Amino acid sequence: MKKDSIISKIKADKVVALIRADSSDGLIDCARALAAGGLTSIELTMTTPGAIRLLEKATAELPDFIFGLGTVLDTETARAGILAGARFIVTPATRPDVNELCQRYSVPIFSGAFTPTEILRAWESGADAVKIFPAEFFGPNYIKSVKAPFPQIDFVPTGGVNENNVADFLKAGAAATAAGSSLVQAKAFKEKDWPAITAKAKAFVAAAATVK
Repeated sequence: MKKDSIISKIKADKVVALIRADSSDGLIDCARALAAGGLTSIELTMTTPGAIRLLEKATAELPDFIFGLGTVLDTETARAGILAGARFIVTPATRPDVNELCQRYSVPIFSGAFTPTEILRAWESGADAVKIFPAEFFGPNYIKSVKAPFPQIDFVPTGGVNENNVADFLKAGAAATAAGSSLVQAKAFKEKDWPAITAKAKAFVAAAATVK
């Protein structure tokens, strides 16, 4: 899948499921549970043990999913993730060298930023979209405010996004959103309660679908 198609798919899905776990056990089943709820754009974070190996396994077993690698801090990790099959890369903060590498590989890069200065720096250094993080502190109103001077930049708010406010973030101008613990709850993951995760995914999808 080409870069533009990946970005378009994520925008169409409106929600990226962010999986951050203390163990890799069950992550493939978790991904399937999310897909059963309608979410197939999934970010695996580098804070998960064995993330690169898991990414390689996930992309081989679930080729129709769009797996990305998150919490990427350097070019070495970004390159390893891309070679393992990551279709997009996410950083928690602006990393111009990572942006440059992703552009070289034609892989979408969502660069973390928060302030207007950081947002512009991320965009000018090659970000395809800017991950507004942490988004919970000022909420949808902040997205609306920074979208006004930067209409050309796609924002993906992350942190504090849940099924009750995901529509508000989208209405405020977010191109897509990313949700972690509010979607893949730690208790459900630990107990392998996949129906609960599927139910949460369905709730997110239904809420996001109200925004055209």
